[in-house]
Amino acid sequence: MSDFIDIDWAGRPVRIEHRWLCAGRRDRPLMVFLHEGLGSVSMWRDFPARLCEALDLRGLVYSRPGYGRSTPRAAAEAWGLDFMHRQAHEVLPALLRALGIDAQAEPPWLFGHSDGGSIALLHAARFASAVAGAVVLAPHIMVEDLSVASIAQARQAYRTTDLRERLMRHHDDPDSAFHGWNDVWLLPAFRHWSIEAEIGAINCPLLAVQGLDDEYGTLAQIRGIARRLPQTRLLELPDCGHSPHKDQPGAVIAATRALLANAGL
Repeated sequence: MSDFIDIDWAGRPVRIEHRWLCAGRRDRPLMVFLHEGLGSVSMWRDFPARLCEALDLRGLVYSRPGYGRSTPRAAAEAWGLDFMHRQAHEVLPALLRALGIDAQAEPPWLFGHSDGGSIALLHAARFASAVAGAVVLAPHIMVEDLSVASIAQARQAYRTTDLRERLMRHHDDPDSAFHGWNDVWLLPAFRHWSIEAEIGAINCPLLAVQGLDDEYGTLAQIRGIARRLPQTRLLELPDCGHSPHKDQPGAVIAATRALLANAGL
């Protein structure tokens, strides 16, 4: 079952849905999971628990504002071009503080998927001394034509198929979740979005994973990370789409285990 906590974001209270995993392992590292652009606590399904059990970790899974059971986006509120930056620089630090997590004293690990991977990178760049390491699956560091085309197809599916009904299982307000993500990605100005320069400040261990059949991004994303951050370990997976933790969970867990072992854990 999920828990809820209020944070102050931009001067207003926002309720955040979250779930602790293996919370009793006080002496073990904490892995914070950051979901994709249409994700939530429940959209992760059992993968975070599987990873934490396999690697003897504590876990924290949460739904960002506008997603899952967290406070929905207001109907007239549109995410700005900096929406991932704000999640990385404002929301995640506020959540950690509210939950009593001293990231400077005990830096957590981050595990991000898609937009959540980009948010993890942005957070690790801004708060370099407060992140122990990061695993990013199908992250975006720039906007590709493939991404925009697939996101445009998702908009059509939302309008013409049962996608909205399926998302209702995971979000109190599926319109909030879908349009918060989809509308900003399809803005013409968003085509120039890039975090390539910013990620150069990251100094923690890093694993970047991409499926070879990813319909939302190419290998240019994770290889671009590795060019700027030589400590990056790459995992390029065949027979794998945009969700490596669903398509190739064993490979992702094994690579994460190796990353942690290399860090002495």
